[in-house]
Amino acid sequence: MDLRRLELLRELAERGSITEVARATHRTPSAVSQQLRILEREAGLPLTEKAGRGIVLTDAGRALARSATDVAVAIEQATALWDEFRNDPTGEVSLATFPTGGQMLLPGVVNRLDAVGGLTLHCSDRDPESDDFPALTADFDIVLAHTASSAAMNWPTTDVTAVKLMTEPLDIALPPGHPLAAKELLDPEDLIGERWIGVPWGYPFERTIHDISAAAGSPMNVVQRFGDTRVTEAFVAAGLGIAILPCYTAGGAYRSEIVLKNLRGVVAERHIFALMRPDRAERLAVRTVVDALRAEADAVVAANLHRNPPRP
Repeated sequence: MDLRRLELLRELAERGSITEVARATHRTPSAVSQQLRILEREAGLPLTEKAGRGIVLTDAGRALARSATDVAVAIEQATALWDEFRNDPTGEVSLATFPTGGQMLLPGVVNRLDAVGGLTLHCSDRDPESDDFPALTADFDIVLAHTASSAAMNWPTTDVTAVKLMTEPLDIALPPGHPLAAKELLDPEDLIGERWIGVPWGYPFERTIHDISAAAGSPMNVVQRFGDTRVTEAFVAAGLGIAILPCYTAGGAYRSEIVLKNLRGVVAERHIFALMRPDRAERLAVRTVVDALRAEADAVVAANLHRNPPRP
């Protein structure tokens, strides 16, 4: 079987439509369909079937797509082994990050990689819903993703390689004059009746607000929802509500206008991962970037230990 056709089948398994495969591979939909029909003849079994106005993979198609992943991994392993012999982690690596992850990690990572000649890191910011992070691995070599503690191991282990980078505590953000700002620690019941600046449905912090609500035995009053923490910080600084913010990056331009408080009684943290397709995770250049991410994440945690003692 032709490896390029197998790769198209794998792309169909991950992207879900001929149109998306054509867009990603810079082909026309008719060209993709033609190559898949040839692959089907080579396989001797139906690989796709009609589903409404589109198509889906048959059981045989899904099995062959998994085999295509195995082949891609084996090829990258062989290439990486050769690169290791040459000590040559060169090439271009693409990375997508959620905004606060990029703010916290990427400047240091790029500085670390400057010492690696011939390796170029191309970064782009994204901020999808939690479940959508793995889908970005189809278009990027590395995807920085974050998830709530209760869902820390929910990344699909068969289709995505997940490397844990760090755990970042989440704090309750208050304006300086807020009555709760004088307390050393906050309890869930302290937050009953407060106006919350929340996140869009499906974003990781939403789960933490639900956990606080369950621990307090009362629903939380979410009055606004923003995906950009800079907007959330502006609302908190203006006294328009309280919020959950990642403590290592919270504040920004509003650092003197926001008070961060630890919360006890609820696990409030986010886990940050590097997600990759299994074959791309084998590339020496990609592994070099992941090593830099790990080192920078360790440095960030160490630098913040004095600001963030162990949670009660």
